[in-house]
Amino acid sequence: MRLHPPLTPLIAALPSTVPFVGPEAQERDRGRPFRARIGANESSFGPSPRVIARMESVARDQWMYCDPDNFDLKQAAATHLGVGAENVVIGEGIDGLLSLVARMYVAPGDAVVTSLGAYPTFNFHVAGVGGRLVAVPYENDRESLDGLLAAAVREKAPLVYLSNPDNPMGSWWEAGEIIRFIEALPETTMLVLDEAYGELGPASVLPPIDVSRPNVVRMRTFSKAYGLAGIRCGYAVAEPQVIRDFEKIRNHYGVSRMAQIAGVEALADQAFLESVVTRVAAGRRRIATIAEANGLKPLPSATNFVTIDCGSDGAFALKVLQGLLSRDVFIRKPMAPQLDRCIRVSVGLDHELDIFAEELPGALAAARGN
Repeated sequence: MRLHPPLTPLIAALPSTVPFVGPEAQERDRGRPFRARIGANESSFGPSPRVIARMESVARDQWMYCDPDNFDLKQAAATHLGVGAENVVIGEGIDGLLSLVARMYVAPGDAVVTSLGAYPTFNFHVAGVGGRLVAVPYENDRESLDGLLAAAVREKAPLVYLSNPDNPMGSWWEAGEIIRFIEALPETTMLVLDEAYGELGPASVLPPIDVSRPNVVRMRTFSKAYGLAGIRCGYAVAEPQVIRDFEKIRNHYGVSRMAQIAGVEALADQAFLESVVTRVAAGRRRIATIAEANGLKPLPSATNFVTIDCGSDGAFALKVLQGLLSRDVFIRKPMAPQLDRCIRVSVGLDHELDIFAEELPGALAAARGN
């Protein structure tokens, strides 16, 4: 047997796992495609026609490397947010930015505070740098601001993660509550405020941008409302020194030329964004109606998905999910205790929600053993 070069002790101790099993992998295992892809919180409405036209027009130019400074996109994002370019860093989606922030603030053994059942990719990156996760249970299907604050103070945590609006429950806190949370955090604790779904909720969800605080970094993405999940592009806004620290370690050629161009064009077409927000709200209402017609309880949502309380326990909700998968409907579900009683359904195109409406009764009957 050949010897393998040794891994570092940290990496060798990690399990062989990934945060998500994608729908493509599931389709390969099943040997057939899904008829309704409504589980990954993508935007089935796609990007703006203006974005598509611009991407088509520059396809020939992709032989060139991207601009490692992300200059145009930084300027566009800064203008959009009303801040300076020195307050913005571009990354390979929020996932890429989370990887950087974990490397920046977490040393092996450091406590990192998050919510039990919150976005698992953050946990994945924390594990990759040797951080120690401290998970705070949800409270009434929302991330517990008081619980997160108490844990951050108790553990002297260098980093705390909060998503608002939240995935996987779709819940949210009003901006005033987020501001109070920020003001109560220790100055030595960096808050990652993940606002991936921020464009999709009520305007009252997002606090005004304040780049004077050195312990808050807010993250946005083009993957959700802008319909560009496939290009892997997002950005963070923060105090200038925080951005300079990102620049020390980011992958300067990580965001492709196409992604940079698409992001600039997407920000310029706010009319299309508004149309998507309207369609998403209609889709949430449709999913809620389907759930209620089947005796289930849809939870309020400020995102592009609806989390549905199946009215029993995690084992029953898992059977419902499996029943839908077997009927070619791709959805997901929370897995943490208390949250696992639910399934999660992304807003899709009309024909996809038609399929969901047709197949949900059968999946429920199978789960109940009928």
